[in-house]
Amino acid sequence: MKKIDKSKADAYFREKNTYMIIYFIIWAIVSYGVVLFAEPLSDIYFNGFPFHYFMGAQGALAVFIILLFVNAVVGDKIDKKYGIDEKRNEEIGRTTTVDH
Repeated sequence: MKKIDKSKADAYFREKNTYMIIYFIIWAIVSYGVVLFAEPLSDIYFNGFPFHYFMGAQGALAVFIILLFVNAVVGDKIDKKYGIDEKRNEEIGRTTTVDH
């Protein structure tokens, strides 16, 4: 296994953590923002339901699932950007054993 430069590793984790913070902020807004503003949002209807009710029942789940897929795609792009190859790791893992 090759060694990775510390500055490159730091940049990799900084970028991954930045995206995690962005996803967390989106999650917090979807989860708590709709609840905090439920009264003003009750005048807006989506699919025949008040918007705050829809977001609590189905919209938030849809946003979370979308965030999971976005995280996977963006994470793969970041891995490729920094030279992390999952296929190579799987090949190495299949042919070697680790004694603990």
